[in-house]
Amino acid sequence: MERGFNLTYNDRKYIIFALYVSSMILVNILGSKISFLFSPNIRVSVGILLMPFLCLLCDMSQECFGKKWTNRMVNISIAMLIFMILIQTLCVLMPPHSSYKFNEEYTKIFGMSIRMALASFTSFFIAQKIDVILFFIFKLKTKGKYLFIRNIFSTIISQFFDTCIFMFIAFFKLTDKHTTAYVFSLILPYWGLKCIFAFLYAPFCYLGRKIIGEK
Repeated sequence: MERGFNLTYNDRKYIIFALYVSSMILVNILGSKISFLFSPNIRVSVGILLMPFLCLLCDMSQECFGKKWTNRMVNISIAMLIFMILIQTLCVLMPPHSSYKFNEEYTKIFGMSIRMALASFTSFFIAQKIDVILFFIFKLKTKGKYLFIRNIFSTIISQFFDTCIFMFIAFFKLTDKHTTAYVFSLILPYWGLKCIFAFLYAPFCYLGRKIIGEK
């Protein structure tokens, strides 16, 4: 049976899948830009806008299509992330033609250190798996009720792990300044902002369930 915009059940599954993979790639491509929120003193990666959105898509997928499909979506996305990092690294390492004048800028934009790549891949993989597991547990505990609770709590907990893992792999002992205390001083406000976005995005989980339709 067709629902919402005359899309079939499989159409809806693959639209969520495509949005998830696209958002995951955008986080890694665009995330190197540093902006600010609310105040110039609050420096953040622009990728902070998309990380809670990825969790929202993950939760919507699990709510409407089940845990098995969502795990498959996350696993394929991880494979795509590895592929993207490998191709990106290859393109950066290829020598530029003498006529190409923007290699330095190209390298700055698309170049990713092994440490940053490892931090991005590891934090994303673990956090998304945690999100899937917690959402499933909360759904069982609440007997399928209170979507808001399982969406919010699975997101804020998984994003705490995401932020901790990324910050420690990327920055711990990078310089003498980057002690455990200093890294946690980066983690807490960054995670706090992710929590704010998680609450702002939460109503869209209900909207998504209504439009997409439950399994």
